[in-house]
Amino acid sequence: MTKNLVPFPIIETNRLVLRKIEKSDANSIFNYLSDKKVMKYYGLAPFETINDALSEIAWYQTIFDNKDGIRWGITLKGNDEVIGSCGFLNMVREHFRTEIGYELNSSYWGKGIASEALQAVVSYGFENFNLERIEALIEPPNIPSLKLVEKLGFIREGLLRNYEFTGGKFDDLYMYSLLKQDFAKLK
Repeated sequence: MTKNLVPFPIIETNRLVLRKIEKSDANSIFNYLSDKKVMKYYGLAPFETINDALSEIAWYQTIFDNKDGIRWGITLKGNDEVIGSCGFLNMVREHFRTEIGYELNSSYWGKGIASEALQAVVSYGFENFNLERIEALIEPPNIPSLKLVEKLGFIREGLLRNYEFTGGKFDDLYMYSLLKQDFAKLK
């Protein structure tokens, strides 16, 4: 696959800068992806080494290069440390849809940061990737995440039973979606 020649987009909000995650961010990524609270519903075991973080960063680059996803690092304006990430994965361009994923350092929970970042990424996806549908797959016990997507206008469509096998067990996932037409009404 040839290198992606499109520059990585930077998104700014009132408090945040969403930017490309680089290898130099590995310590920050490791800091929060080794936290059991953050990883509880992530689908992976908490990271154990800096190499786990470097592999995650390499995956972010791969999905960007393959044009089937993009992952932004969440930073606070005036502080370049990555405190979380959000973006799209499993992008299916011929069907104008994608999934959204996100996580945030637990030190920053409850401050509206994830909401601000997701709102910006969703808006960017509809306006710049010509998406029609953005999906969120969330484990039922992950109440904060369920509330977050519902606050942003996502609609729960149903339960996908035993949809993922992670951590040695099968997990149910709620399927949420936000359509471009519904998002336009929320603006």
